[in-house]
Amino acid sequence: MTVLPLAFKLEGKSVLVIGAGTIAVGKAKILIDAGARVTIIAREQFANMPKGIEKFEEREYRCGDLRGYALIISATGDSVLNDRIVEEAHAGGYLLNVVDDPDRSDFYFTAVHHAGDVVIAVSTNGASPALAQVVRSLIAQLLPQTLASTANRLRHERRVLHDAGKTSEGIDWRSRIQQLLYEETSPPS
Repeated sequence: MTVLPLAFKLEGKSVLVIGAGTIAVGKAKILIDAGARVTIIAREQFANMPKGIEKFEEREYRCGDLRGYALIISATGDSVLNDRIVEEAHAGGYLLNVVDDPDRSDFYFTAVHHAGDVVIAVSTNGASPALAQVVRSLIAQLLPQTLASTANRLRHERRVLHDAGKTSEGIDWRSRIQQLLYEETSPPS
């Protein structure tokens, strides 16, 4: 199976999580941290709700609940209920993640490392989230500590060019990045 890794801007987008166990609440927290407006629907609450939940509805899932949401996460642990959610999501064209069921998911959560605006995401296409977390940690240990400041500097330099009506195409960004990373890591003289 081939997947296309993308970075979604979820700021202000409505996302539905169905289920309120530890895994569901963990996914909700990740989505809230990304700026999503998260609603949780669950028969009962098994874990503490993270701060920032838009709405919690303690009730059964009903057909039609998916309407109006940018992403859907089903973390119910109930295969019969998941069947209903998958059917509705696919019929309605909704992007769905069924926790612990990668074959029926349209997207997967990744193991993420943030360094300012630099985001490193690792996926195993749902095969092993634990492996993705280990690989993410290994990569993070190898990265220079100056990635965030380098990204900020490059953002500023590109903005200056664009504000002057110039294009940033044709610039040797690779050597500029190396220069900034070296400059940033050199002790002041």
